[in-house]
Amino acid sequence: MTIAAIRETRAAKVSEARTLLASSPTLTPEGQTKFDNLKAEIMSLEGQEARAQFMDDAERRSLGTPVDKHAAGLESRISIVDAINAQIENRSLTGPLAEYNAEQKRNGTQAQGVLVPQSLFEQRAAQTTTTAAGIVPPDYRADQFVGLLRNAMLVKSLGARVLPNLRGDVVIPRQATAATGQWIAEGTALTDSGLTFDNITLKPRHVGAITELSRQLLQQSNPSIEQLVRDDFVQVVGLAIDKAMLHGNGTTAPEGLLTAATGTGTLATLSWTTILKVIEDLALVNVNPSAWLTHPAIVTKLRAALKTAGLPGYLLENGQMAGLPVYGTNQLDAKTGTPNKGRIIVGDFSEMVIGTWGSVDVLVNPYAEGPYSRGGVQVRILTTMDMIPRRENAFAIIEDLAL
Repeated sequence: MTIAAIRETRAAKVSEARTLLASSPTLTPEGQTKFDNLKAEIMSLEGQEARAQFMDDAERRSLGTPVDKHAAGLESRISIVDAINAQIENRSLTGPLAEYNAEQKRNGTQAQGVLVPQSLFEQRAAQTTTTAAGIVPPDYRADQFVGLLRNAMLVKSLGARVLPNLRGDVVIPRQATAATGQWIAEGTALTDSGLTFDNITLKPRHVGAITELSRQLLQQSNPSIEQLVRDDFVQVVGLAIDKAMLHGNGTTAPEGLLTAATGTGTLATLSWTTILKVIEDLALVNVNPSAWLTHPAIVTKLRAALKTAGLPGYLLENGQMAGLPVYGTNQLDAKTGTPNKGRIIVGDFSEMVIGTWGSVDVLVNPYAEGPYSRGGVQVRILTTMDMIPRRENAFAIIEDLAL
C-alpha cells in the first residue's frame, strides 16, 4: 500500500476505536477483545507507515526527485498566500497547508512560522515582481505585468543531484585511492597497494529574505498574486543560493565551486587548441564534462572568435563549444585585478550534490514598525541547504580570459 492508503486505513481504525470507547465507557469482554484487535491493527499500520516512509525517503535521496505521488499532489495544492494570510488573520491552517504542516512536524521539522514545500521555490515562471505597488488597479491585466530583469539561475538546473528532507549533518564516504594491478613472476608475492577512503560532508546553512506586502493586495488581488509572490521569493532566495554555489565562502554560505574545485585551465591565449586542451585535461582525470558556465560578456567573446584565422567557423556556434553547451549568467563575477579577467567553469555538473533540510519557513509579522505604519505586513522566509562537489577535480576553473 502507498503511504496515503496506509494513513487513510489507520485513520479509519482510530475512528472506529474512538467510537467503540464513546459508545461504552466500560467495555464488555467482547468489546475489549474488539478494542484490542483494533489497537493491534493500528500499531501494525503505524509500523507499515514508518517502513514506507523510510523507503520513500531513501528513494528521494537516491533519485533527487519526489517519488510519492500523494506528496507531490499535496505540495502542488499549497498556497504561499494562504500561509501568509493565515498568520495575518491569526487563524488555524486548513486544507492541504494544514495537512502538510502536520506531516512535517510529525517528521521532526520545527519552525516559527508556517512550513511550505521547497518545491514551490524551484519553479520559474515568466512573471516576477519585487514590489506590490500598483498591481491592483481598476482594470488589472496580469498577462501584461512587467517584472524586473534578473540574473539567470543556472547552477542547479545543470544536473546537480539533490538530497531532500535531511536531518543532521550528512557524511558521504568517498574512495580516495584504488588498488594497483600488478604483473608478477611465478612465486613472487603481490605488493599490498591498499585502498584509502575519505568523506565529504553537507552541513545545514541558512538563507532567507525579508520583504513587505500590502495587506490590501493580499486581500483584494486576483489569484495571480499567488504566482507573483511566489516568483519574487523564488528569485530573491533562489538567486542567493545560485550565487553561493559559485562564490560561497564555505562558512555562513556553502563553499562555492570557485573555491571547492581543484581543476584548473588556461585560456589566456584564446584559441581552438587551448579550448581542446582544457577538455583533454579533464579527460585525463576521467571526467566527462557536461557544460561550460561563464559570463555573458565571455559568451559574446567566444561567439566572435574564429577557430582558424581567415576561415569560417567560430569557437562558439549554435550554443555549443567543443560539443558542450555554453551557458552565460551574471551570477559568475569576473576575477578582480588590473585588469579584471573573465571566468569559465567547465565540468561534470552531475558531480554536484545539493542537500536541503526540511521545508521553507514562512513567518509573517503584521506589527513590524515600518510596514505596520503603512498598513502592510512583513514576511520573512528562511530555508536551509548546502552544496558540495563529490569530486573536486570534476571541474576546471579558468580565470585568465581577457575581457
